[in-house]
Amino acid sequence: MDPIIHIVDDDQSFRTALGRLLSASGYRISLYGSGEELLAGLPDSAPGCILLDLDMPGLSGLALQDKLAEMAPLLPIVFLTGHGDVKASVRAMKAGAEDFLEKPATSEMLLDAISRALHRAASRLDELDRIHASRARLSSLTPREFEVLRLLVRGKLNKQIAHVLGTSERTVKAHRHNLMEKIGVRSLAETVSIAERLGLVDSSEELPRP
Repeated sequence: MDPIIHIVDDDQSFRTALGRLLSASGYRISLYGSGEELLAGLPDSAPGCILLDLDMPGLSGLALQDKLAEMAPLLPIVFLTGHGDVKASVRAMKAGAEDFLEKPATSEMLLDAISRALHRAASRLDELDRIHASRARLSSLTPREFEVLRLLVRGKLNKQIAHVLGTSERTVKAHRHNLMEKIGVRSLAETVSIAERLGLVDSSEELPRP
């Protein structure tokens, strides 16, 4: 699905001109005169990004960014403003904005910012897909296989896991083989990577070295 560029600006002539530029560059566009208009027709799951004015009547760009962080967190934001404001730009970037451009930005700067934003958004979507797939595979584990997994990624040897679980080392080896087949990994390194991605390992813990 082609991405949609959502242009939010109270200056009608500016957003119309910007829309024409982006349409001529091959993008689908959607225009909004205010933050309230965008929220009323909040985009669905279609990929894209938001070009957002900073200083608007009603809901400001920064206030809208706060709302979008909850309502549409996967849509990246590129700020466009006619008022250079270092404090606002720092706040926007800390809150996750992809870029902060001053009007009038050149076509090259704008298109580059959009391209970077869409690329990062695609990467985030890919990572989210991988997490969902990993969670689905993890749900197929038995409770005992899950316990073996948790101990395994913390660097426990088979005999140590057997001692903790009160079973034989041979049984642990069988559980280890089964769980690695179910989650689709071939090495301890891959197992640790998935466990970290799903939050099964505390980031402060020292992970086993493959």
